[in-house]
Amino acid sequence: MSKSSWPELVGVLATLAATQIAHDRPDVAVEVLPPGAPLMPDYNAQRVRVFINLGGVVSKTPVIG
Repeated sequence: MSKSSWPELVGVLATLAATQIAHDRPDVAVEVLPPGAPLMPDYNAQRVRVFINLGGVVSKTPVIG
C-alpha cells in the first residue's frame, strides 16, 4: 500500500518534508505552500500539498490530493 498521508512531518522543516515525501512517493508532485497561498479546490491524486507556517515548518498533515 502506498503512503497517502504524512502526519509525522508536522513540525518538520518544509525542505526535509518535501524530500521525505518524494522518497516515499516518487510518483507524486510535492507543492510547498506558504500561509495564504491561493489554492485551486481540485483533487489531484498525483499531488501532495505541504502547508507551512512563516518559519518554513509544516503546519498541517501533508496528504495526497
